[in-house]
Amino acid sequence: MNNLRRLFALSVAYLTLADFYQNRAPGTPMKMQIREAQTSDANSITCILRELGWFDHLSSEAVETTQQRIASHLRLCRADSSHSVYVAENSAGDVVGYGAVHWMPTLFLAGPEGYVSELFVKESARGQGAGTQLLEAMAAEASKRGCSRLVVLNLRNRESYQRDFYKKCGWEERPSAVNFIRRLSS
Repeated sequence: MNNLRRLFALSVAYLTLADFYQNRAPGTPMKMQIREAQTSDANSITCILRELGWFDHLSSEAVETTQQRIASHLRLCRADSSHSVYVAENSAGDVVGYGAVHWMPTLFLAGPEGYVSELFVKESARGQGAGTQLLEAMAAEASKRGCSRLVVLNLRNRESYQRDFYKKCGWEERPSAVNFIRRLSS
């Protein structure tokens, strides 16, 4: 039992020292640099998506193909003001997450709606505040644009859903809503 207590005390001390050396209070998320994504971020975003392993089509194509497609999509998103893509950089300047939001006018709401289509954080960076800070950046932009709301689709089998990530960030689940998709051939 004494060994278990000693191990616990050492782990708490380590966490506290880690927080101290990073100039933050214990348990406080790291401050990420959130900025608009550039075409040059395509390689980092490719790494994040491929690391997840959720998308079979990415695993079956060359890395360069994925990078080129993402760079092309980033150019499209930057071509007008109907899309925003943000990246989260850690203190070392590494891109550890990204989020994409699309601004859509709606006829039935007082203001436009922001649809968060993507929010992905490297597994090694989860729990450090990147996802929360990306959502905060999107919410700030939505407020500037006069949006009525932001919406996101979160699959129930995802870790983010199972640990109530969005609820903890102030989002509410609509139990009466359902999501449908129609696959189109390419």
